[in-house]
Amino acid sequence: MAGIVSPSLRPAMSPTITPQAKAGILAEALPYIQKFHGKTIVVKYGGNAMTDEHLKQCFARDVVLLKLVGMNVVVVHGGGPQIENLLARVGKKGEFVQGMRVTDAETMELVEMVLGGQVNKDVVNLVNQAGGKAVGLTGKDGSFIRAKKLLMKNKDNPDDLIDIGQVGDIVSIDPALISLLGGAFIPVIAPIGVGEEGETYNINADVVAGKIAEVLCAEKLVLLTNTPGVLDEQGQLLTGITPAQIDDMVASGTLSGGMLPKIGSALDAARNGVKSVHIIDGRVEHALLLEILTNEGVGTLIKSR
Repeated sequence: MAGIVSPSLRPAMSPTITPQAKAGILAEALPYIQKFHGKTIVVKYGGNAMTDEHLKQCFARDVVLLKLVGMNVVVVHGGGPQIENLLARVGKKGEFVQGMRVTDAETMELVEMVLGGQVNKDVVNLVNQAGGKAVGLTGKDGSFIRAKKLLMKNKDNPDDLIDIGQVGDIVSIDPALISLLGGAFIPVIAPIGVGEEGETYNINADVVAGKIAEVLCAEKLVLLTNTPGVLDEQGQLLTGITPAQIDDMVASGTLSGGMLPKIGSALDAARNGVKSVHIIDGRVEHALLLEILTNEGVGTLIKSR
């Protein structure tokens, strides 16, 4: 597996690659390009890959390259660090319940400002600067992500429901808007939904990415994280695992906290038509290309069965 590259080490880690070696690398990618040409790849973009300038450039180039070789790439982005920064500036502290952000009315205004404005436009510009054609959307555009209030089950008492504010549970996704853009453009989606009365809901980006992958019958769902992938109790990376194995890890408490929404969306996608789900280390340069176009990969592959 590729290692994590420290920014301070990058200049020293660029050995000269012979033309023959470069050709070999390109040739290795050919069968994957052929296999996934014309297929839909949904990518959840978050973590360090959104905040480290070098990793941002790597991500944008990966997305553009995958699009240029014939894959239909859909990007769903988070924005946790940016939201935390703005909350701190206005004197608010972020609160989480089972990995979900508690979102009161004031926080929702800030979340929408950050996700639908700042972050969405930054990601669109990043992809466009790399040579792509990206278009920014939120779930409120065309009302394509319909949502209702999410009431969470208390893990200690399942009959006790927890109200965490304007956090949404997806009711439906209308893929028509994405399909309309899909030919030439790369959709970049902020995880904001709309309720029956026009209410705005903050939705976990992993959940949105998973549901969009299901609706689009995607070949792959790729979730970028700040960890190597799914780890066992000894901290060893697991790959090629099944939904049943994941269920056992959740039940045993091996997986918890912020990983729960990610794992939940991964399992739902794997069980509902998405061929494979990848939880990969977004701190690795060109993680997307390594996972999709090489033999090694940089994370955990969850098989559909």
